[in-house]
Parts: sequence; structure tokens; C-alpha cells
Amino acid sequence: MQNQGKPIITSLLDTDLYKFTMWQALLHRHPQVQVEYRFVCRNKPAYPLTELLGEIDAELDALCALRFQPDELDYIGSLRFMKSDFIDFLRIFQFQRSFIRAYAEGETLHIVAAGPQVHVMAFEIFVLAIVNELYFRRFDEQAALAEGRRQLARKIAHIQALAGETGRRHPFEMFDFGVRRRFSAQWQREVVQSLAEQTPQWFKGTSNVLLARDLGLVPIGTMAHEYLQTYQALGVRLRDFQKLALEEWVQEYRGDLGIALTDTVGMDAFLADFDLYFAKLFDGLRHDSGDPYAWGEKALAHYQRLRIDANTKRFVFSDGLDVDSALALYHHFGDRVQLGFGIGTQLTNGMGLEPLNIVMKIVHANGQPVAKLSDSPGKTMCDDETFLAYLRQVFNVPDPQTRGLEN
Repeated sequence: MQNQGKPIITSLLDTDLYKFTMWQALLHRHPQVQVEYRFVCRNKPAYPLTELLGEIDAELDALCALRFQPDELDYIGSLRFMKSDFIDFLRIFQFQRSFIRAYAEGETLHIVAAGPQVHVMAFEIFVLAIVNELYFRRFDEQAALAEGRRQLARKIAHIQALAGETGRRHPFEMFDFGVRRRFSAQWQREVVQSLAEQTPQWFKGTSNVLLARDLGLVPIGTMAHEYLQTYQALGVRLRDFQKLALEEWVQEYRGDLGIALTDTVGMDAFLADFDLYFAKLFDGLRHDSGDPYAWGEKALAHYQRLRIDANTKRFVFSDGLDVDSALALYHHFGDRVQLGFGIGTQLTNGMGLEPLNIVMKIVHANGQPVAKLSDSPGKTMCDDETFLAYLRQVFNVPDPQTRGLEN
């Protein structure tokens, strides 16, 4: 059994960078927003997650006892896009246990975080890492690590093989995006350290702020869906929520963190809002659902229509990638646009065991539903069908269940 006496989360830096970047933007502009986040497991686990309830509660107790330490605040403050008043907020921040509740309903595990967004939004990554690590402790650790190391060695060899290839116009660059579904914190550290040491030409950073600090890597991340979804409930006309979210991001970061996420209401609706103004202000786009090749071609055509040289822009792919699928995308797009590949589960949970497909998503803000209309229908998450239908109507997004019935 793994480190049974020690809490899974021992530092509040052990999370994704984009949690901090979204947190700062929302603290500065919308600190009053009240939200609800819910945990969901999208696949069937090997045993009911409700069996972990007591351990999850103990881990949440330990998480809510943590504070940011002076050296951690110094590190976050050293990032040029982090502002001193946000660091002062983190200095006094502590998770409130009353804002999060885990409970069982039959064999279904529920975890709900509700309260002021600037006090509950950071729960997400920690909760997912906790559930994952507790779940996988019940499997044979030594067998899993042996298989994980074998798979990692194969992935590293595939990356190193790039050295013998004729180069594309733009380099292959990959990052670790694996906090939320990792086998364990210890395994993620081993994976990231191995990649940093053995593939430094191609491995360019990690989303994990703690590992970035400890291993001297670049912390990677900009925005997630929750940032854009929050704007659906801020009183602006729904049709304009995406433009307002992008505008306020630009105002907050003024040139830093310039990768925009495209699939909150689907790529077509995103591009309708991503006009010449935003296309010039943002450095590039992140893909997180739907066919990555079709998405990339659509994005390239959009830049061409705007008469922007795509070689000055970057596409970041981050949807269910493994090393081989990232390399295939690189070979397809590498001469036409700068590229980055964020690989998560397949790096930090490639252990020969079926990973949990778990998420913890925002479902309400200011008392009203919010939703993501993903380009992958299985990723759409909203408990209000009326709002979903309205959102589809406003952005002219067909319902995947009726698509094909219209012809």
C-alpha cells in the first residue's frame, strides 16, 4: 500500500497552473459569483467508488487544513503574469470544509462543492487526484509500476526517434497535463522527471505547478471551460458570453497566456466570435474535443480567411492524447503552424489498468445552469435540458441526438 499515513495532497501547488490563472482573473473581475461544481465518473469502475467515502472525507479534511507556504507564494509571485494582490489573497486563503460534501447514493459517489467561486473553484483538481490515488491503491502497486515503467520507456523511445527524422518547419513540443487522472503523485513525479531528463529537446513543461517548481520546468496552462462557462451567468446576453470572456482575459493578461480554448460551445460557434481582433490578440488555440484533424484544418482555414500567417500562431492539442497520436498530429500539421501537445492520462496513468474517466465540472453559477456544448457529445455536461436546448439554439448548434433525423 502507498504512503498510507500521509495525506495525498501535501502542497496547494500540487495542481494545474490554469487553476491559478483563472482564479486570478475571476477574483479581479467577478469575486461575487456563487457556483456549484459536481463530480462525475463517466465510466464503470472496477469497484464502487462509494467504498472510498470514508477515506475521501479524511483527505478532504487534510486538504482543508493546508495553507500556502511562504516559499510557495514566492514561486507563484515570480510568474510575471501573477499580480501582487492575488498573492496577498492566497496568503490568507484556506479551503472551507463546509463548502464541499461527499456522499453516497446507492453505488454512486457524489462530491459537490458549492459556495463563492473564488473559494471553491480550486477544489476540482485536488478532488480528482485524491479519488484517483485512493482508487488505485487497491490494485497491485508493484505490477502497475512495472508496467508503467515499461510503457514509459516505449513512449520515450518513440519521442527520441524524432532525432533521426527530417525536421518539420516547427519543432515537436509536448507537456505533461496529467494531474487529475494520475495513478499517484509519486508516479507523476517519476514520469515528469524521466521525460525532462531523457527528452529535454521535446519535453517543454508540466501543468503541475509543484513539479514545475521542484524540477525547474516551465508551468503550462491558460484557461479551462469553467472560466468561459461562468460568463454564461454574468448577466451579459448569452450570445455574447464567449466574446466577453475572451475580452476580459486579454485585459487581465495583456499578451501573456494567449492560448484560447475553443470548444465550450463548439468550434464553429467559437470561430464565429474569434474575429480578426481576437485572432491577432491571442497567440493560438487549444483543442479539447472532436476530431483533431478536422479542428486543425478548420482553424487553419479561419486564419487564412483573416489573412493571418498561421506559422505565427500555435495549436495546443490536449484531448485524450498519447505519444503516438501526438506524433501523428505533429507529422500532419508540423509544417503549417507551431504546435504543442498536452498529454495527460496516457502519461500519468498508463499502467495497464483501466483509468477512471472522472471529472468535476461547474454546473451552476449565480443560481442558473451553465453548460459546455462539446464537439464530443459524451463530454457535454449539464443537468438542465431546457438550458441546453436554449444554448444550442442561440449558437445554432445541432442536437447530436436529432442530427441525421433532419434529412
